[in-house]
Amino acid sequence: MSSSLKRSLAGLAVSAGVIAVMVWAFHIISREPGGGTCNPYEYDLSNLTKTPPELIGYRETGQIKTGFRKPTGIAVCPCGNVWTTGDLAVAVFEPDGNEIRRFKLANPAQCIALSADDRVFLGVENHIETCNPYGGQQNAWSGLGENAFLTSIAVTGTDVFAADYGNRTLWHFDTSGKLLGRIGGPHSLEGTPGFIVPSPYFDLALGANGSLWVADPGRLRVEEYTYDGRMKGAWGEASMKIEGFCGCCNPTHIALLPDSSFVTSEKGLARVKLHGPDGKFKCVVAGPEQFAEGTVGLDLAVDSSGDILVLDPKAGAVRIFTKKTAPDAKEVN
Repeated sequence: MSSSLKRSLAGLAVSAGVIAVMVWAFHIISREPGGGTCNPYEYDLSNLTKTPPELIGYRETGQIKTGFRKPTGIAVCPCGNVWTTGDLAVAVFEPDGNEIRRFKLANPAQCIALSADDRVFLGVENHIETCNPYGGQQNAWSGLGENAFLTSIAVTGTDVFAADYGNRTLWHFDTSGKLLGRIGGPHSLEGTPGFIVPSPYFDLALGANGSLWVADPGRLRVEEYTYDGRMKGAWGEASMKIEGFCGCCNPTHIALLPDSSFVTSEKGLARVKLHGPDGKFKCVVAGPEQFAEGTVGLDLAVDSSGDILVLDPKAGAVRIFTKKTAPDAKEVN
């Protein structure tokens, strides 16, 4: 046997010995006191999946079955009717769940908003489409580029805002489709940080006095902007505590109640929470134990009475939550 071959075999033996020692060491280090093994780097949320009952301020009082295999968006009109998108259609329901109508779309919509003059605005892939309440007069606005993917839309007065996950941008239009401006990315104003959006959940909501609120999920907070793109403030923090947001990117969705309180939803640890107008945690609306494992994409809406509507894609339903103090609330079986 040549000396070079002997050296090679010796080196292999040493390497095998080192690997064996490393495997043995990891096995010993990761062994639990009870004899099992654990991963010291595992992201374990199991101890957070049960919500203390005293923190739950709402109860489920109704469900509306959408009939969609993949429901994607929800909106509530002033009269209380519930509008949902999914598959290749829009479905409209009375508050009690009775279906009013359903109409087809040429392309799947990710999000929906309603204007005061009964126009329907839909985020369809990389552009906005509009129609009347019966699905007629469908009109597609100009596309926003091949990277665009609209995940949220909101309308007030003469202004339309759309959140674009693909470009990490908010687009600002008038109701005719004219582009008025954009917020985020290379177009951010000085002193405005832009948005960090690691996954396709990027939501916005319009509040009183011209406030524009945006979920910045990568920073685990909610931010306020003026319509021209100036950042006014933010609330929220990264925390494993229930009042904070955990994971890589939360909250996924936001909504505003009539009293300017915030509703937020999260993924990873699927839950819905209520925060005061200042962002301070108030209570849990629905905890992780109330959702199927793997639930993501809990879109939100609120009605004029203060009920919170949660679009649950796993259940294929709109789930309605009412404050526990409401005298006419009834438990859902």
